Amino acid sequence: MHERTTSDVLVVGGGVIGLSIAWQAAQRGLSVTVVDPAPGGGASHYAAGMLAPVTEVHYGEESLLALNLVSARRYPSFVAELEEASGTTVGYRECGTLAIAFDADDKAALNDLHEYQASLGLSSQPLTSRECRALEPLLAPSVRGGLLVNGDHQVDNRRVVDALLVAGERAGVAFARAAAGEIVVESDAVVGVDQLRATTTVLAAGCWSGDLKGLPPDALPPVRPVKGQILRLRDDVSHPLISRNVRAVVRGRPIYLVPRENGEVVLGATMEELGFDQTVTVGATSELLSDARELLPGVSELALVETSAGLRPGSPDNAPILGPTALPGLAMATGHYRNGILLAPVTADVIADFLVSGEIPSEHKAFDPRRFAKAGA
Repeated sequence: MHERTTSDVLVVGGGVIGLSIAWQAAQRGLSVTVVDPAPGGGASHYAAGMLAPVTEVHYGEESLLALNLVSARRYPSFVAELEEASGTTVGYRECGTLAIAFDADDKAALNDLHEYQASLGLSSQPLTSRECRALEPLLAPSVRGGLLVNGDHQVDNRRVVDALLVAGERAGVAFARAAAGEIVVESDAVVGVDQLRATTTVLAAGCWSGDLKGLPPDALPPVRPVKGQILRLRDDVSHPLISRNVRAVVRGRPIYLVPRENGEVVLGATMEELGFDQTVTVGATSELLSDARELLPGVSELALVETSAGLRPGSPDNAPILGPTALPGLAMATGHYRNGILLAPVTADVIADFLVSGEIPSEHKAFDPRRFAKAGA
């Protein structure tokens, strides 16, 4: 980045969020440059691709649930547009999710979750142990029951980011394949990054968003890395182990398995507050495999083809940070935590529309980047 260039928009970060924003902004006629040393990497590369607003619902996160549901409804059209624009498929599957109770305590927790989901108008179906095994015959006989959520789906996250790279390039998005060094502030307004200039800079660098130089301390987003170790297994496509997403808590440890149509099974994921450490550990790997075998004994026959660790961008309230900041010329799209893949469509729509109109819909004001400064006032 030696020559000064100018765009309407600079997007700092080339994960699924940054790439989705860049593509949608370019579709609206804006000139866009993405700044990232390896677009398509980061947390987006290591995710499982579950689109699970219902099984991911947590007490007290009703505003986030509403945003997740909006994005889940947007996903089919988002995928159709992306596949047409890129000429590739992204593995979107309306397969549903089965949440399993492994013991009596888990069953009580699932019953509470079902009541909470019902109070919010969400659809989930309680199942007996026999009904669970009728849907997924290879589950362990000891499972106590479950919840079937037909509205939770999946997408192949790696194919999504690959398609976004192609769609973005075809729409005219430029890529500065280098690490962003410093946000440039002139006359109390952000004017670009390093030698790149833009009317608006969008900070979408995931858990690294709070580490960029140049911004005043009170303008840095309060995001942190949350480590997740994840495994990829290889199944026999002619006799798949499971047909839908399966989630469970085994001896107090949550796990999930996400089966792809190509035979890949994604097994994850730990939740570790260890800073920017991305070490894959023997302990976490063995625990994930042991818990998966307890739930699905047939996992022992699958090939282990990849171990990895990604860093989710967490925020103080576990919700994304979306929209303009108090600093003119700077907008944010970060802090998506465990919902980055799910929230890509709605985030792209909201930020791209803001870049054109200067407005954020009132229903999304709960995610205003300035909410943390207000809370601390």
